[in-house]
Amino acid sequence: MTNIGEKIKYLRQANGLTQEELADRCELSKGFISQLERNMTSPSIATLIDILDSLGTDLPAFFQEQAAGQVVFSRQDYAVKEDSDHGHEICWLIPNAQKNRMEPIIVTLQPGGQTGIDDPHEGEEFGYILEGQIVIQIGQRRIKARRGDSFQISPAEPHALHNPGKRTARVLWISTPPSF
Repeated sequence: MTNIGEKIKYLRQANGLTQEELADRCELSKGFISQLERNMTSPSIATLIDILDSLGTDLPAFFQEQAAGQVVFSRQDYAVKEDSDHGHEICWLIPNAQKNRMEPIIVTLQPGGQTGIDDPHEGEEFGYILEGQIVIQIGQRRIKARRGDSFQISPAEPHALHNPGKRTARVLWISTPPSF
């Protein structure tokens, strides 16, 4: 059975939209979107079609259940969010990974790009630099890493990634529990 609220929330976040932005696109209230995501209300079919259209999908794709025990995921399964203001892109490698114990993503940082600063939270984070070079900022510390290096942090302080280089940097980043 499909959890409509959770799936809409995931698609909204993957598209980089706030509840208010999604509501505006669908001519709905922010409160309705909030209740929908918490499964406190159900949309009509027409409203669901409008919401899914705003999220770049349709009814058949939305209700297609992931095969039990799916092991391999392809580009069609990925969700990508681009932040051109900060020069980065996040690619979620596993659909609905926020329900799992870990969340693997690929962060692409343009030259001069940076991720947003993550506030302290529970868990651990691991990263592996696939391309380029980065600076890992943990509190006031700044640590350099380049292609082939890996890092592990306990996110007890604010933290972020920066690309000081002249080439694009790509990082495989895994957070447990999911925090992206």
